[in-house]
Amino acid sequence: MTTANYNAIELPPGWEGSKPEYLCYETLISVGKRPNEDFIYQSPLAGGRMDKGGLVIDFVFNNPPDLAINVQGVYYHYEFGVETRARDLIARAQLAGNGITLVFIDDDDLLREPKWHVEEALKYRDHSQIGALGG
Repeated sequence: MTTANYNAIELPPGWEGSKPEYLCYETLISVGKRPNEDFIYQSPLAGGRMDKGGLVIDFVFNNPPDLAINVQGVYYHYEFGVETRARDLIARAQLAGNGITLVFIDDDDLLREPKWHVEEALKYRDHSQIGALGG
């Protein structure tokens, strides 16, 4: 996706997430996943952002029931240092403790090839920078 195409993405009224999250949301729908049936967008776990140790996961799936996807803003999640990356790895470990695989999709990858990266994530394949580190 070119910068022009990315800038052309219009978020619907009330959408509180990022453009890459919306692109992932729309791509999930395009591959046959149904919001609120197959997946929940912005699912708070362990109290969400308001409680210590809580987190919000971008996409938690009912179908399949053991998968979650987080869209990673490359700048925020990789350039802000080890603390942000550590929080992402802790989220992955928290979910793993509940039998859920958390797959990350880097926003720049999602913007280039949304369908391929979403389909790979639905197959539990993590091509993110964190995934490349084996994290």
